[in-house]
Amino acid sequence: MKLDFENTYKNIYFIGIGGISMSGLAEILNFKGLHVSGTDVKSSDVTIHLESLGIKVNYGHKAENITDDIDLVVFTAAVKDDNPEIVAAKAKGILVIERSDLLGSIMSWYSQSIAVAGTHGKTTTTSMLSEILLADNADPTISVGGILSTIGGNTKIGNSKFFLAEACEYHDSFLKFNPFVAVILNVEAEHLDYFKDLHQIQTSFKGFAQNVPSEGYVIINNDTVGKEYITSDLKANVITYGLDNAANWYADNIIHEPNGRNSFDAVFNGKIMGRIALRIPGEHNILNALAACAAANALTLPMASIITGLDNYTGVNRRFQYKGTYNGISVIDDYAHHTTEIRATLAAAQKVEHKTLWCIFQPHTYSRAKTLFEDFGNAFTDADEIIVTDIYAAREKDTGIIHSRDIVDKIKSHGKSARYISSFDDIVDFIKSTAQPGDMLITMGAGDVYLVGENLVKG
Repeated sequence: MKLDFENTYKNIYFIGIGGISMSGLAEILNFKGLHVSGTDVKSSDVTIHLESLGIKVNYGHKAENITDDIDLVVFTAAVKDDNPEIVAAKAKGILVIERSDLLGSIMSWYSQSIAVAGTHGKTTTTSMLSEILLADNADPTISVGGILSTIGGNTKIGNSKFFLAEACEYHDSFLKFNPFVAVILNVEAEHLDYFKDLHQIQTSFKGFAQNVPSEGYVIINNDTVGKEYITSDLKANVITYGLDNAANWYADNIIHEPNGRNSFDAVFNGKIMGRIALRIPGEHNILNALAACAAANALTLPMASIITGLDNYTGVNRRFQYKGTYNGISVIDDYAHHTTEIRATLAAAQKVEHKTLWCIFQPHTYSRAKTLFEDFGNAFTDADEIIVTDIYAAREKDTGIIHSRDIVDKIKSHGKSARYISSFDDIVDFIKSTAQPGDMLITMGAGDVYLVGENLVKG
């Protein structure tokens, strides 16, 4: 969908404007001189920032917020059809579109657009590419799904041909995009409240790759399940990356330092392109860095900028984010909520010096907890002590299909020390009375479990 903002759509209203991606798109359109407003459930740092830019934000979804002068209403997949603002907009004959339609239209303004997709690692890889583009002084426009300190938020508005954004497969959203470079980090069974099985997910990723033009590039993890199916009959150039020399881009001479840093030789088609130094731990982040290398190289960015940009990357909020210490206990927060992410984060933590590794896990949504239930058993192998708190409902209601106690029992069945504690305050008290100096604690999940670590650090 290509929207005519110059003549037709000048007054745009965002339902859920405080969301991490919606706020970024609102900010871009506001910068372009369009009239932007929206609504959210409550005030936040994000909505306060938008208001400082002159964007009107209503609090509470109400039909009367949809005035006759609005030309276009944008919503996210999480918003239901019976939302009073959507109902009011449709009754007035106002065009109502999903966020991905808007993002796809914005992407079409830029000749060098990059969309980063995958079940895991999108925000980290997008942030790494952001640092590379910034190191090259490429003046990109960036929309990232997390807070990147370098750009002071989740959005940077540039004035060049480069546009960088995350691309989510949920509800087939990324099929609305036609990027010049498409990055596919991994393809796994996720969002099974929408997709019926892994093959349908692979088909969706194949459609995403098919949207790349013949002169463009598809960057894909060489170990992606279904890679041959996804990349067959593509008109674009296909470049693979991985940890061994079966891929076009691969890592050699990897060194894991005790402080969690990584370094490796980035090799492209057998030629060493440069030595990469990362300030963050984990082999999964080496893979993310290789994906960033491949995408940046496809955009003809110099290797010097790639090396500098990756060296500048210190992480993004909620991705192995150091929060502070309590009584000599290091406190880390991570967004991991899928079992693959849990394993990767805990494996990364094992490469950082510590005594006992504590994991405070908050499952995310009842449907995902049920789908991943069997896999939870061996997802926490690298943790020494596991505390599971209540499931974060997000958009769902508790139907009684699963409880955190069930997850604890499954973890225990694999010989691990695990316990269920509901209250965040009780978790903090337990850690204070049990954990020892030199231990490491990771709060883990996509909900609000980070508050445990923040409250612990406060003492």
